[in-house]
Amino acid sequence: MELLKTAQKDSVLSSMITIIDESRKAILDANRLDLEAFERDDQALYDRLVLDNAKVDGMIAAIQTVKGQPDPIGRVRSSGVLDNGLRIENRTAPFGTILIIYESRPDVTIEAAVLAFKANNKILLKGGREAVHTNRVLVDCWHRALEESGLPADWIQLITLDRQATRDYLKNPPQPIDLIVPRGGEKLINFVKEYARCAVLVSGRGNNFAYIAADADWQQVLPIVINAKTDKISACNALDKVLVDEATPELPAKLQQLGNALRAKSVQLLAEERLLPLLEDAMPIADESVWYEEFLAPKICFGLVAGVEAAINKINTYSGGHSAAILTSDDAKAFVFMEQVDSAAVYHNASTRFTDGGAMGVGAELAISTDKLHHRGPLGLEQLVTNKYYVYGDGQIR
Repeated sequence: MELLKTAQKDSVLSSMITIIDESRKAILDANRLDLEAFERDDQALYDRLVLDNAKVDGMIAAIQTVKGQPDPIGRVRSSGVLDNGLRIENRTAPFGTILIIYESRPDVTIEAAVLAFKANNKILLKGGREAVHTNRVLVDCWHRALEESGLPADWIQLITLDRQATRDYLKNPPQPIDLIVPRGGEKLINFVKEYARCAVLVSGRGNNFAYIAADADWQQVLPIVINAKTDKISACNALDKVLVDEATPELPAKLQQLGNALRAKSVQLLAEERLLPLLEDAMPIADESVWYEEFLAPKICFGLVAGVEAAINKINTYSGGHSAAILTSDDAKAFVFMEQVDSAAVYHNASTRFTDGGAMGVGAELAISTDKLHHRGPLGLEQLVTNKYYVYGDGQIR
């Protein structure tokens, strides 16, 4: 694996900022072709496909942010000298080659690849066929930037394969692949995990829960739930399930108020049988599988629980391990919830929409990891590294 100097990498990123800005028309024209070809059978997928000038600005901002961050490679994590005189350092190192498989979102072609590149990895991009025209233009921008800095274009490659060919590729890749990051729904993640022959970093599946405790401040509850559900329906950090404590004072009036606010935002309500009389126009939950489902749609599900322990158990049974929130005035109760809920991000009196690299101060992110090995949560530049040991001796033998 060739280690590039920081100046080389930043030179490529400087070129990318200029090239992306100058290529706006070509990018948006290509995106229009993809949108026209899309069958609109999946609204969330369509929403993720759409580019406009604001999203192009976001790509440029992501490149600028990563360019301004310190190079994550070669940092000393720990060092020491053993009794036998060996000096040992643990340093950050690149993975090597990263394959990113993603659906719809062409901005990933920039925002994920820029992180992988700055972390000195070669990048294989397997975008969905629904974004093929946009992705080709964006990867061409990468190739121009690489060549302007004297680097081969194959540092970043676009792979266009159908499902069968992708399966064969994962089982027998034509080149060494060190890490695969699938960014998409549960079907995509399971597909990659089934056929991949190298490490897979799982990311993205939400199915996020909020537990409203009996002592919650309903002046906070309404804006938090509305924001978490409706701010961006197609986001993996959007809220899907609400658990309300059965001991909540004035529960009928409070639920009616919350239900009205959600319906005003065109959100469909699902509810347990006990809650149907309290939530106007709510539909009954069809079966248990609904509790496991990530909606990515204007839909939310309500359930009743008896206390924080019951809420914790239900969340740990059904959630995707992404984000969970407790709304309560009791700090001790909140801490128990945050300690025991098995999610990458846990919240006290705040919206789950903050599970995002930029919103959490990590900067641009490759994904939100729900894995427990390597890293959990927003996967930014500092987390997109592995490590190795440097051992310095003077003739020592064992």
